[in-house]
Amino acid sequence: MTDAAPDRRRDQSGVAIDDLQRLWAPWRSGYIGSDEPAIDGCPFCVLPAREASRDRESLILHRGSGAFVLLNAYPYNPGHLMVVPYAHERFLGAVTEDAAVEMWHLARRAASILHDRLSAQGVNLGMNLGEAGGAGIAEHVHLHAVPRWGGDTNYISVVGATRVLPQALVDVHDKLTGADWT
Repeated sequence: MTDAAPDRRRDQSGVAIDDLQRLWAPWRSGYIGSDEPAIDGCPFCVLPAREASRDRESLILHRGSGAFVLLNAYPYNPGHLMVVPYAHERFLGAVTEDAAVEMWHLARRAASILHDRLSAQGVNLGMNLGEAGGAGIAEHVHLHAVPRWGGDTNYISVVGATRVLPQALVDVHDKLTGADWT
């Protein structure tokens, strides 16, 4: 018995190219287009060490006394941000009490600001501690705040682990700049 289907070009995984649906997000090419790291060293140490005049470029939204807030360069959703202590600590227990209290205060403010400025209907707050816990940067503790909207997780995230982000990071940064973090 022979297959009556016409011979079609296939991609590397064997999927017929004509069957693919494509999502174009050319602004994301800056994140995946280079083998060289954009930052030499721990980004949570390097970025806040820059001059405050570079905060937009560094995606920093707020600088506190013991912790700072910045947008995630590889967000799950638009507005995905992180609260990070300045101290380079691998273990949560090593973060000073003052910095830990400030981190929680900033996480609470982040939830309110994401609601007010981005109309988030919900927010996931969490920490991935250690490499085995899923931390992408395991050597520097950080807390994630991910804004959520009804229906923001759909088949795209389930099939192929693809994320569709409708806003550029600097546009989200501009929306969140000037928020009251105190």
